[in-house]
Amino acid sequence: MNSTSNGAKASVTRKDVARLAGVSTAVVSYVVNGGPKHVAPATEAKVRQAVEALGYQPNAAARALKLGSSEMLGMVVPDATNAFFASMVRAVENAALERGFAVLFADSDGSLRTERRLVKNLVNRRVDGVFLCSVLADPDLGDLARADIPAVLLNRSVESPAFSSVGVTFEEGARRAVEHLIGHGHRDVGLIMGTSTVEELDGREAGWRRGLEEAGLPEGAIIRSEFTREGGYRAGQRFLAAKERPPAVFVSSDLQAIGFMRAILEAGLRVPDDLAIFAFDGSPESAYSWPSLSTVVQPVEEMARAAVDALFASRGGGEVEHRVFDVELRPRASCGC
Repeated sequence: MNSTSNGAKASVTRKDVARLAGVSTAVVSYVVNGGPKHVAPATEAKVRQAVEALGYQPNAAARALKLGSSEMLGMVVPDATNAFFASMVRAVENAALERGFAVLFADSDGSLRTERRLVKNLVNRRVDGVFLCSVLADPDLGDLARADIPAVLLNRSVESPAFSSVGVTFEEGARRAVEHLIGHGHRDVGLIMGTSTVEELDGREAGWRRGLEEAGLPEGAIIRSEFTREGGYRAGQRFLAAKERPPAVFVSSDLQAIGFMRAILEAGLRVPDDLAIFAFDGSPESAYSWPSLSTVVQPVEEMARAAVDALFASRGGGEVEHRVFDVELRPRASCGC
């Protein structure tokens, strides 16, 4: 009788599935694991019917032990509500799935303490690799190194000597956005800049400065606030309270820009007639704001694929690599285009 002493159904094995489907246990393995050998459609259908009929659940722990791999990757981002990071998570998940790996996702909420705890938790779970959008320019990844777990740093514009990284040309993208605003005739361009725990100059701020310098213009007003909608909204309120306001601003993230525009529009000002705005990220949200948001687009899909490739190269003993992608200017209504 196929039951335990307390009446519960005993664990169904791969042999049980093979017996019901009339195939070998190897064929069951190929179907359940998606390879490595091809199985005829009719045979696959019989195996899947047997799996469903018996309620078979593969033993993930046993499989991980046999393969020496959990087939699980970890990913930590600072703000899951940010449309840009949400897009990055999805793109990484899709790229990892193509290799048969799942992604365990975690949100540090912009906290270094939480980030470190999450990374340690991923180490304890023995994931096969970690993607990290750190709140620090040079995060301490000693736990990963000691566990021999490879990592790829995301959203980076500078190299890391110990780990692979992926980023974009933040400075050049910001410079081009400022140049575009100047091309609309604006001689005074302000900056709404996100705050962070990183001490070094953010590439977006550096690009804003360089764009004005190359045009022979003085630096405009700077308002610093969080990389959030609320941060952008508060920056808008401070902007409105200023005695002198520039006719154009560069905003360091789409999320900030959307909050910023709400404050501006609530005050009865018009975008772009009274104030031209250009942001950075290229999140899906930017196309659906009103007016539509001019933005510097990061190639999320390419970056995610490069990050996954770099991680698997590291797992295979490959060298650390740093990939920096070009950005694309996408002018829309908010800048006057």
